[in-house]
Amino acid sequence: MGRLTSGFAAVLIGGAVTLTTGSQAQEPAGAVQDQAVEDLPAHPGREETFGLCTACHAYRLVSNQGMSRERWDETLNWMIERQNMPDIQGTERALILDYLATAHPPKAPSRTGGFQNPFAPQ
Repeated sequence: MGRLTSGFAAVLIGGAVTLTTGSQAQEPAGAVQDQAVEDLPAHPGREETFGLCTACHAYRLVSNQGMSRERWDETLNWMIERQNMPDIQGTERALILDYLATAHPPKAPSRTGGFQNPFAPQ
């Protein structure tokens, strides 16, 4: 049993070396690239919104959301109060809220009324 275990370990180590050297040349399949401001929908406030949001987290966290302007406003308040985000007010806040509401509006509900299990019989 000792020979089997040591042989198995050698295969694992050899595989790890192959994976390590191969991954240096290219990114793993499905890797998420950082977004650039140019990748976002072009509306007034794009640069300001990108700069504010990416100071703390990836912009994908924002772009995956879909909320109304009021909900975005509530979210900014929460981040200011709970996450120590700078307190933005006035025209800068309005510009960012306008951008968020325009570029990332509420997502349309599915036509089926909710989650559909792809494996459930139809």
